Amino acid sequence: MDNRERVRQSKTTWVLGALEQLKTAGIESVKIVPLAKQLKVTSGSFYWHFKNRRELHEAILNSGELDMTDGAIVRARSFTDDPKQRIWNLMEQVMETGLADYDLAIWHWAQSDRGAMKVFRQAIEKRFRFAKWMFEQAGFSEAEAESRGRLMVVYMMGESTLVPDVHKKRRKLLKQKFRILTNS
Repeated sequence: MDNRERVRQSKTTWVLGALEQLKTAGIESVKIVPLAKQLKVTSGSFYWHFKNRRELHEAILNSGELDMTDGAIVRARSFTDDPKQRIWNLMEQVMETGLADYDLAIWHWAQSDRGAMKVFRQAIEKRFRFAKWMFEQAGFSEAEAESRGRLMVVYMMGESTLVPDVHKKRRKLLKQKFRILTNS
């Protein structure tokens, strides 16, 4: 028996592999057999975790948008000291852990899929609301908090996926953008 046949990947492994495939080649490239080859398992392993490709797509959306968004918010809310430090911590977390790495790919997918668009919009609205709240906590008016929060969210999404800067430069720019956003 081939070693690939004995290995059954976890559901998370399948989703992460699919996210990477989505990021590099789009949703049409997320197919069971090529993904199984990439993960070095049989395609039968897929069916331990998913009924079909659509179910994998739903797991991609939940992981790529909702889980990553919710996880970042939970971690940011747990920081209870200086509100501006909370903003910095979130910006740094998104950059360091790649939380926005899949946003552009999911946005592209959402342009032709209603379900993907619904999840994408939910995640973006959740991010906007939370970012606004953080800036209100930092002492900005409601209107300023909304504007600064939206700027931060869109910057973090775009910077992660569209600008191929080296890490050191990106970190320096992150600090400058934090200072601009928070008047620090």
